[in-house]
Amino acid sequence: MDTLQPVLQTDRLMLKPVDPVFAGSMLDYQLRNRAHLAPWDPTPGDGYYTESFWAVRLRQRSREWSEGRGAPYLLFLKDAPERVIGTASLSNMVRGVMQGCTMGYGIDCDHQGQGLMREAIEALIRLGFDRLGLHRIQANYQPHNARSAALLARLGFVIEGRASQYLFLNGAWRDHVLTSLINPDFDLAQLPG
Repeated sequence: MDTLQPVLQTDRLMLKPVDPVFAGSMLDYQLRNRAHLAPWDPTPGDGYYTESFWAVRLRQRSREWSEGRGAPYLLFLKDAPERVIGTASLSNMVRGVMQGCTMGYGIDCDHQGQGLMREAIEALIRLGFDRLGLHRIQANYQPHNARSAALLARLGFVIEGRASQYLFLNGAWRDHVLTSLINPDFDLAQLPG
C-alpha cells in the first residue's frame, strides 16, 4: 500500500485521512450530533466527549492505512475545511483469498438528504476498487435505517441477508441487513497462489 493515504475530493467535499490534529473538530461533530448518532453507535464510555479521547482515537485509526487494515476519513465541505461533517471508512481489510473490507459512514444531521454521503461513498468505492484493488466492499445497516438502505441500493450494493443480533449498539444487540458491492474489474492476478 502507498505510504501516504490520499486526500479524496468530490464536487463539494474533501475527505481527509483521520489525524489527531482534528480532535477538536471531531469532538465538535460528536457533540453537535449526539442524539442523531446515538441509535447507530455503541454507548459512549467515560471520556468519549473529550478532546483527549478523540486525539487518542484518531491517532489509533490513523495507523490503519500504513498497516494495510483500512482507510478512515473525515468529511469536510470544501468551503468549510476545518469543520467535520461526517466520517467514512473502509475497515477490517482482508487480503489473501478474500480481498475485501467493510465500509462504515455517518453524516451530520444538518447535512442529510443533500447527496453528500453519496459523493463521499462513491469516492471511497473508487479508492477501494481502483487504487487498493479490492474485490468486495461490504456495508451493513439496521433494518429500520431507510436512508442507508436507499443510499446503498442507489450505489449498487446488493442485499445478501440479515444477521440477527449482529452488533451491540445503543445499549442492545441490533439486527443488520448485510450488503455488498463487487468490483467488476477485479484483477484475478492479485490472488495468492
